[in-house]
Amino acid sequence: IQSTEPARLLPLSSTQVMPSLLFLRDAIFALILLPLMALHNVAATDYTVGDDDGWNTGTNYLTWSEKYNFTVGDVLVFRYLAGQHDVYQVTEETYRSCNSSSGVLRRYASGADRVALEEATTYWFICNTSGHCLGGMKFSISVANSSSQGGVEAQPQAPAQGGAAPRGAPVWLLGLTMGMWGSLYY
Repeated sequence: IQSTEPARLLPLSSTQVMPSLLFLRDAIFALILLPLMALHNVAATDYTVGDDDGWNTGTNYLTWSEKYNFTVGDVLVFRYLAGQHDVYQVTEETYRSCNSSSGVLRRYASGADRVALEEATTYWFICNTSGHCLGGMKFSISVANSSSQGGVEAQPQAPAQGGAAPRGAPVWLLGLTMGMWGSLYY
């Protein structure tokens, strides 16, 4: 005997709906998470030279430069009062002698200079204002290949306050996203 009543849809119980929602949640989470994880290894870092002190006399740039591990693609940001300081990228010999009559590779004088670290090598920087280099306003850094370029990536160290955002800084977003997803379904 066949019923003449139209078929009725029965509401799904929570045990029937939950696995589908969990799968959907996990799929969306994976679509968000995977690109963030990829960025973690390839994101360049901006380093403000001298941290909060900027590019200025009285700062120990050797100590500053030893706090970080620089890799290809990173950027040095020099902040200073234009006209009182400048930035010269120089050869090792010019760095050691503080004599800029030769060996100057690049000159910067804007007060907000950005220097891209484009190759794995040692970079040397000085302030060419009279007496500043001899007074310690200079530093050198060694730049390693990043992991995305097939080299060995140096492990980042924790930055000092006002320093640089560590490689993979968007990881906080990952934690926030995980917490949000978890609170929606549990």
